[in-house]
Amino acid sequence: MSSAATGSPSRVVPASRDLTLDLARVSCVILVVFVHILFTGVGRAPDGSLLIERTVEAQSWFTAASWIANIMPLFFVVGGYAARAGWRSAVARGDSADDFVRVRLVRLARPALPLFAFLAVALGVTRLIGIDPALVDTVAIGVGSPLWFLAAYMIVQALAPAMMRWHERFGGWVLPVLLGGAVAVDFLRFTVIGGMLDIQPVAGTGYGLGQELFGIPNIAFVWLFAQQLGFFLYDGWFAARRWWQLGLLIAAGYAALWGLVSLGGYSWNMLGNQWPPTTAMVLLAVVQAAGLTLLHGPLTRLMRGRIAQGAVFLIGSRLMTVYLWHLPVIMILTGIQLVLPLPLPAPGSAVWWWTRPVFLIVVLGVVWLLSLWLVRFEKSPAPGEPRFPAGAATTSAVLLFVAPVIAITAYGLDFPLAALALACTAAALWLTGSARPARV
Repeated sequence: MSSAATGSPSRVVPASRDLTLDLARVSCVILVVFVHILFTGVGRAPDGSLLIERTVEAQSWFTAASWIANIMPLFFVVGGYAARAGWRSAVARGDSADDFVRVRLVRLARPALPLFAFLAVALGVTRLIGIDPALVDTVAIGVGSPLWFLAAYMIVQALAPAMMRWHERFGGWVLPVLLGGAVAVDFLRFTVIGGMLDIQPVAGTGYGLGQELFGIPNIAFVWLFAQQLGFFLYDGWFAARRWWQLGLLIAAGYAALWGLVSLGGYSWNMLGNQWPPTTAMVLLAVVQAAGLTLLHGPLTRLMRGRIAQGAVFLIGSRLMTVYLWHLPVIMILTGIQLVLPLPLPAPGSAVWWWTRPVFLIVVLGVVWLLSLWLVRFEKSPAPGEPRFPAGAATTSAVLLFVAPVIAITAYGLDFPLAALALACTAAALWLTGSARPARV
């Protein structure tokens, strides 16, 4: 997302740029931050012991709210739109598919590098000073939970050039193929692995075999489907539909989603369908793509204002920093409240709920201070002559980057996986880096 100055948006923003997509992307990340704040219920039990709970998940209305609040499918739809626009610009410049993938890798891996370094050091120190391993695991698993996005987004962006060629050649026929793949993976996972073979989910400790590992191929099928919808969004397919047609599409999507989760295996809580992703996320992507198009008019009017543009560009220039660092900041601020000690309202109490928006502002403020240094990692280095020729080096770099992240998501964040992610991310950036500046 552009980090252009906001002093005169009318002169900086290209006329062809759809700012509602920038707004959607920023709004998705802010909502993710707020939901994670609501998940983090930390307090003291009556006997004075530490109490950690997922407060919002215990609310009776949360499952229904997750059908709207889980906006990660929309992030991949918007990413598909951006990929199609970026690919056209890359082709016009004479860039190759390998160049396209290298740029996407740098934009994800560089911001992740300092985070993995911080996590490896922090988890290593907790081992040395002997902090309760159960407490460390509880915190670390929470901090590592959103990292699945790095692997999923990198995979679909790496495949974007090929998927766009399929889109141009086969059009809408690509969607049922991806949908069929997602359904097949779910059938294997829930019916064969979980039902017939009775393989249970991954245990809380160790790195053993678990039922959900068989759903990992849906990282490709499900999120590629959402990205493919973004191609249609860019081409104007959704915009060409009448408002009532979009409304019918949303209603049909939710009806299909209701029928799907009624089959068993799927979670009624949409966050439970996010990792590994299930076919439920496919249907939610259709709903959200149609919903974004339905709201395009009012969102466009909102984004004509300088204040809205300035806020979106300001946050957008640090979007990966906000996404990657908000949970460590939440945990650190909560720890400060416990240690000092500062007033700590009981999770779920009226005071706790009313102070959550205030806590959101504090978290974003601290992340902003961190970003004053971390933003340098969101800026891609000047292009130069590649250290290695196109092809194997880029493919190896993508695999190195995504593999430990998938392991963290499957087994939970711990010191060995944090250290492995740090080493692999550094290696991926080295493989795709430049040996020397490009000749002019």
